[in-house]
Amino acid sequence: MASQNYTAQQAQINKKIEKLQKQALLLASKTRKPILNGLVRTMKEYGILPAELAEAFGKSKVSAKAGRPAKTTRIGLVKKPVAPKYRHAGSGATWTGRGKAPLWVVEAEKNGQSRQQFLI
Repeated sequence: MASQNYTAQQAQINKKIEKLQKQALLLASKTRKPILNGLVRTMKEYGILPAELAEAFGKSKVSAKAGRPAKTTRIGLVKKPVAPKYRHAGSGATWTGRGKAPLWVVEAEKNGQSRQQFLI
């Protein structure tokens, strides 16, 4: 009987959670809509194009990796990708030499090889 009580309570809680999530989404859309309308009105007033806005946010600058935006540092400077420094002869896997060493480097060092052998 306790399991039925638990199941019923869990179902009630899930329904309440679902209802509250819907309310939160509705509230968010209600508060965002006037703000977006104000932004659009201001953009039209000053003749600002959406492309200019995207450029101001840096969205038009995309890194070479699969359309992702370039990473930025804390002060807002764009990090440039680092060229690989090491290459595994068998698999062709590369490593820049920064951060934690990949497994193939760690295993090679355990087997007595040095990183110098993998330099590009």
